[in-house]
Amino acid sequence: MNEDDAGETRFSKAVTQWLQYKSCNQGLSRATIAKYDGYLHRLELFLTEREKDHMSAVTDDLVDFCGVHLFEKGMCPRSRVAAVCAVKGFFAWMLRFEVRADNPAELLEYPKAGVRLPRFPTLKQAEKLLIEPDLESLMGIRDAAIIATLMGCGLRLSGLCGLNESSLIWLQDDKGRERLQLRVLEKGKKERMVPAPEEVRLFIRAYLGHPDLAKIDRNLPNGDRVLFVSLNNRLVPAHEYYGENRRLAPRSVQDMIAMYGKRARLPRELCHPHALRHLYGTELAEEDTHILDMKVLLGHEKADTVDVYNHTAIRKLTRVVDKANPLTKMQTPVTQLARRLSK
Repeated sequence: MNEDDAGETRFSKAVTQWLQYKSCNQGLSRATIAKYDGYLHRLELFLTEREKDHMSAVTDDLVDFCGVHLFEKGMCPRSRVAAVCAVKGFFAWMLRFEVRADNPAELLEYPKAGVRLPRFPTLKQAEKLLIEPDLESLMGIRDAAIIATLMGCGLRLSGLCGLNESSLIWLQDDKGRERLQLRVLEKGKKERMVPAPEEVRLFIRAYLGHPDLAKIDRNLPNGDRVLFVSLNNRLVPAHEYYGENRRLAPRSVQDMIAMYGKRARLPRELCHPHALRHLYGTELAEEDTHILDMKVLLGHEKADTVDVYNHTAIRKLTRVVDKANPLTKMQTPVTQLARRLSK
């Protein structure tokens, strides 16, 4: 393993340069950058065992790493897709900027991974989750506002936790009624505007108006204020527990939703932020929302990415089947009973 004067390997130095390029020029999110960094660190260890590095690796090495090696480490085909993407991107960058004269990853193939339909709570299950917080306390009204925002606006977890008060755009509709829009930053600081339903507006107004919130210093250096605050972070010293350090962490949101889900006796796999986002996307599809509108509301770059929600829009599909299936147009031994039950 070749090291420079600072103890950093040539491999890891090249990876750092590539990730900086991806971050600055393509706006990849910090989560994606960290994921790619992890995969390439694994590759470095793999190549070191073969007494190779990024400059001497050949196609067979990369095929073995992305295939058999990661499979033996327990990675499913869907997870290996991102690993192949990292490897291909890294070596393509080295060729483009003449770090290497060739690209041994050019012929790497992505593993075939089937489309996995999202799991999400039903509307009744979502109702049970939302009524669990105690609306008499600051924590309860905060938690209810968070859950409602995830359900009613379809935000990603990073977008929700990154909200500040300046993210709340208060408007009036043509009848003079107050409406709320959210300015959301997600996926590498990509900005989008999301209209909030009336229920979300009311929850956030109640949260902002709670007297205990006024006692918390959530001011940021730029004059803005953190929106959803942490209330009991023991890892931060008391004298530093203000401003940015008051921002509620993504893990805390995940734990909070899981806790309320457990209280409501809901399946654990349905009680996490992304499941609530899936509920939002599916309900848009249930109402025949145009696919381009869904793309904007969900913050996807490609319209075909939201097509998965059409597969989970069961009520809409049920209405189609009830009307169009051939048995509806025939006389069967159970036709009369079916018609009576459907009334």
